[in-house]
Amino acid sequence: MPRKQPQTLGDLRRSKVAATRSVKDELRSNLLARLKASGPVFPGIVGYDDTVIPQVANALLSRHNFILLGLRGQAKSRILRSLMSLLDDEIPVVEGSEVNDSPFAPISKFARERIAAAGDDTPITWVGREQRYIEKLATPDVTVADIIGDLDPIKAARGGHVLSDELTIHYGMLPRANRGIFALNELPDLAGKVQVALFNIMQEGDIQIKGYPVRLPLDVLLCFTANPEDYTARGKIITPLKDRIGSEIATHYPEDVELGMEITRAEAWTAREAGKPRISPLIEEVVERVAFEARADKRVDRRSGVSQRMPITVMENVISNAERRAALLGNQDVVPGLGDIYAALPAITGKLELEYEGELVGGANIARELIRRAADATLRSHAPHADTDATVMWFDEGAALQVTDEANPSVMRKAFESVPGLAALVVEHDLAPQGDDALVAVACELVLEALVARRKISRNELGRYTRARNEGGRRRRSEEDDPGGLTA
Repeated sequence: MPRKQPQTLGDLRRSKVAATRSVKDELRSNLLARLKASGPVFPGIVGYDDTVIPQVANALLSRHNFILLGLRGQAKSRILRSLMSLLDDEIPVVEGSEVNDSPFAPISKFARERIAAAGDDTPITWVGREQRYIEKLATPDVTVADIIGDLDPIKAARGGHVLSDELTIHYGMLPRANRGIFALNELPDLAGKVQVALFNIMQEGDIQIKGYPVRLPLDVLLCFTANPEDYTARGKIITPLKDRIGSEIATHYPEDVELGMEITRAEAWTAREAGKPRISPLIEEVVERVAFEARADKRVDRRSGVSQRMPITVMENVISNAERRAALLGNQDVVPGLGDIYAALPAITGKLELEYEGELVGGANIARELIRRAADATLRSHAPHADTDATVMWFDEGAALQVTDEANPSVMRKAFESVPGLAALVVEHDLAPQGDDALVAVACELVLEALVARRKISRNELGRYTRARNEGGRRRRSEEDDPGGLTA
């Protein structure tokens, strides 16, 4: 049977909870215990084990307030929310306190007066770790009253207090985070006067409300996030505040495709009501490489970045399109293919911030090009020396192949096997299990997409593969030479 927590200050004094440590000491102690247990510091954070996580750990062990600098979709907010797991399960506070007053070291006038009046009979309540984490998105309209607090005339009237009395204060979010963590996202968007209020309370521990100074020694870990461009180039951070932030930690996108795929697998919604779809590793890699290709494309705004949310939402759209197709055709097996990635264009274009040159080309056209380049990079990673001459020659001689969503996997495989060298390449480089028609068809289509990216063959928006076009946009031969073609 669980031991009952002390309910009064006297019970608390007689219990083993004899003193209250600061929140930074609490985080430091619990982090050291986690490190000694050899467990992950922040479970669920992938790709930062050798870079960001050690720096965050060092900041916590140093009892620093810190800021995470990074582009969108780099798990900054998730890291801050993971700090909650390093807090104690519960802490005792004076009942009725708005600022989580410690029974042993109260900071508010309300708690001091209550303890002075009731003594050991002062009622105690317990606050869990979830209530000790407060997060705020900084926007230009956030005021000092929102963050620090304001005078409440109604409190003054009801209690018969003068306005300068501390009991008339309506506390803002930061004082309410006392003995906990206060996380502020997008710090550069905060107005300058609010930043001034922050650095004053960080350094001196006091606040001013409507000209009335109040000594409020808050016990709080302050952590922030910001975009590097806003933080350094636009001068939106006032220098005294920047100087008072102990550690500045840069986040980053996944450093390799495998890490990106691991993140996408963990975050994307893949388990549907009808069961988990069968996703070829090639499709997973193409989806991830779309983001990598976009980050390297000069037509995409690098200052804005390409969020890691892109491959996650693309994968969900890819599966949904395959699921929709299976439902229409009455199939039980949901196997996404290359065509499903093209169907996920809305999940790509909405996450690309384009430069002027990119705007001229158009987001949809760039997205299609990124898919082809991703397919080519995927094939090169698995079959860098693949011989595609026979396949290209077949198309050059006027043959064509139409890939449709309606065909079942066995028909598609049969059509792909009719293309010289195509199925043999898949077998030679072990791109798919040979007994699985659907995955073999996916691998064959990957090869064709890679050839399109290399401009050795062409593909129209309806999925018809034909001979390559020349620089003038015309085919090497007129289609009238051979109007026929295979259909899959």
